Amino acid sequence: MPHRRFKKSNPVSSLSDLQDLGMTAKEIEDDIKRYYGHRLGRDESCKSVHYVYEALSLVVSDRLIERWKKTYKAYKKEDCKKAYYLSMEFLMGRTLSNAMLNLGIDDAVAQATYDLGLDLEELTDVEPDAGLGNGGLGRLAACFIDSCATLQLPVTGYGLRYEYGMFSQTIVNGEQVEEPDHWLRNGNVWEIQRLEYTQRIKFGGRTESHIDENGNKRSCWVDTHDILAVPFDTPIPGYQNGTVNTLRLWKATATEVFDLQEFNAGDYAESVAAKNSAENITMVLYPNDANENGKALRLRQQYLLASASLQDVLELWVGRHGYDFSEFAAKNCFQLNDTHPSIAVAELMRLLMDIYGLAWDEAWKITRSTMAYTNHTLLPEALERWSVNLFKQLLPRLMEIIFDINVLFLAEVSIRWPGDRERISRMSLIEEGDEQHVRMAYLAIVGSYSVNGVAELHSKLLQQGLFNDFYELWPEKFNNKTNGVTPRRWLAACNPELAGLITETIGDGWIRDLSLLKKLELYVDDKAFCKRWYAVQQGAKQKLIDFKKQEMNIDVNVNALFDVQVKRIHEYKRQLLNVLHVIHLYDRIKRGDTANWTARCVLIGGKAAPGYFMAKRIIKLINNIANVINHDPDVGDKLKLIFMPNYRVSGMEKICPGADLSEQISTAGKEASGTGNMKFMMNGALTIGTLDGANIEIREEVGDDNFFLFGLTEDQVESLRHHYDPVAIINQDEDLQRVMNFLECGHFNQFEPGIFDGIISSLKSPHDPWVTIADFRSFVEAQKRVEVAYQDKDRWTKMSIINTANSGKFSTDRTITEYNNELWKLTPVSVPK
Repeated sequence: MPHRRFKKSNPVSSLSDLQDLGMTAKEIEDDIKRYYGHRLGRDESCKSVHYVYEALSLVVSDRLIERWKKTYKAYKKEDCKKAYYLSMEFLMGRTLSNAMLNLGIDDAVAQATYDLGLDLEELTDVEPDAGLGNGGLGRLAACFIDSCATLQLPVTGYGLRYEYGMFSQTIVNGEQVEEPDHWLRNGNVWEIQRLEYTQRIKFGGRTESHIDENGNKRSCWVDTHDILAVPFDTPIPGYQNGTVNTLRLWKATATEVFDLQEFNAGDYAESVAAKNSAENITMVLYPNDANENGKALRLRQQYLLASASLQDVLELWVGRHGYDFSEFAAKNCFQLNDTHPSIAVAELMRLLMDIYGLAWDEAWKITRSTMAYTNHTLLPEALERWSVNLFKQLLPRLMEIIFDINVLFLAEVSIRWPGDRERISRMSLIEEGDEQHVRMAYLAIVGSYSVNGVAELHSKLLQQGLFNDFYELWPEKFNNKTNGVTPRRWLAACNPELAGLITETIGDGWIRDLSLLKKLELYVDDKAFCKRWYAVQQGAKQKLIDFKKQEMNIDVNVNALFDVQVKRIHEYKRQLLNVLHVIHLYDRIKRGDTANWTARCVLIGGKAAPGYFMAKRIIKLINNIANVINHDPDVGDKLKLIFMPNYRVSGMEKICPGADLSEQISTAGKEASGTGNMKFMMNGALTIGTLDGANIEIREEVGDDNFFLFGLTEDQVESLRHHYDPVAIINQDEDLQRVMNFLECGHFNQFEPGIFDGIISSLKSPHDPWVTIADFRSFVEAQKRVEVAYQDKDRWTKMSIINTANSGKFSTDRTITEYNNELWKLTPVSVPK
């Protein structure tokens, strides 16, 4: 039988010309059954709920893909300016519930699953959290790309497709135990592999120079060991607007799967060595860089992200505009999320000069006009520094470019401050010493047109401290963009009961414009409304209790004050200060000082980096104290301490609606911004905090009376360092003496002598950078004010409403609008629905 030929000149268009998928409950129900029975090949004998989840996800994904293609066509038609968000982390959490909300099919899916006899909540809980980040940096990136799609801005996210997430945390005998987080074990229904956009990434080798036909010196990077970066695309839907943007994640693979000659010779392990070595690059999120192999692997990760992403963008440009780069900077910009992707500055220079033939001056002008850098830390040790020797070994061509950038930059510094050798040494991209290091944050500043912090105080401290020399040279580069969180996930999706009450009261416009929550202030004296608000909050607390009962056999009184601190375990975040207060409350109970007592449940959660000994020891201390308090009959329901293991995005979605009190107690001047504080505030929790990060702006929004302030200011902390004497402070405070005695006498480690000696020593050290002891008394007094307010149910409810009502500033829609208006200057593109 002869082969049939396509009759149309463009068969692909006819293949893709499909009727739009329906959004009714019946149409969704039919598709679920079709996917379950045909695509997945399951029937009534299958007992695994996973396949039902997968069928539902494919149904929702199909509807995303329709809008995804239309968005791509709209951007292409407009030939609009685009932004690219480069981040080593995208802590996406779960996709299904967020996709249903943003598509506007929550009710239809709920009806379809109900008609099929399915539990929708059970289905959404089957989905693993995408293990693509380990904290606020990655979650912020996820919120940002959500807002970009909701604001219909043409922004693509670029990251790495880690096979394993940070780790899954379990607690054994009070200790953190890390287990692999193989979140891709069952595949990922939401992603599409795009082999046609695979990029080749160079490592190692050497450089050669030659003179081209125009007499210009050119460099070639030769004899390299190459790997491939394969893209996997995930759709990012805007809120019910037809826009679906793209998150493109790169997976490292070998150029050849295995060496057939080695295999035939019987050396099976060696035959696949190259494949394994390549895939290791994106195997695990942020490898431990305590040793040289870890450092090399992490640098490979950062270069893979930068090189693959930039090659992708440049190939797209050339495909549409040819080799004319005169308008490239007017049509493209790159936002570097922290210092990790800062190598993109040197890589863009390499690609423009070595691959596309631009002269240095032209390439440098484009680079400095398209790169923008966001800094997320005030801790100098958290800034990336790479050994020059390691750089030369892995990325010799990049190292040459960085040296050249530094020469030109230091010449600029010398013109501004002639003869100031000390300043030149401070500002050099190359840090001298026993071994030279590349200061990657400095490379990002020099190679960009914008440098921003993520809260007003943070940006101010960057300008006055960490980057002061650069601020004096280029004050126009520096600006602030206070962080936010997406109200879709962090209120509308995670707290549907509260969201429903708000919508019923003021309409649903707040989901797109969070400033409209301000209207809730009109109802703070409405007794009926306040009663319903209180009931919703209590319901959320009961849900949190039920959620934790699945993991922990502990009873909690729903009327207790839910006092919550969930975040990465780090000394500057001061979980220790929280623990000292818990011991103080325990001491009061044991002494019978319980008149007018406020029952309290203190919930702490977070992961410690595997190599961070002190943080892991703090987790052990929390669990040991909890074991004593929770089993002491004298304590009963008066006080509970719970450490919540394996804190993650899906866990936070349950936790933040049920919190009464949000602990934001970092040492002033150390937290860049924080976003957990915003999520809690948005859901009606009250904040106890220092004047640090975005706490300052939260307090400005809600007013002094609705925020529990304590502690030294950043200036006071710096002044105290010269004469800090924690032992003297302890000796002058009887409560603190008793607290320290509990620790020093081994009350919480009777069968593990000495294990907390390091913590005790750090608290009592005059060199403690976190000055925890100095803030103890102020913290205790602030907690007393919390208790008084909580005992007045009506007052607390009003304060809760006021916090939610004034959370509008902390939407990422506002943050992204500022990025766009001031830095990116993109034009929103409407997508046909």
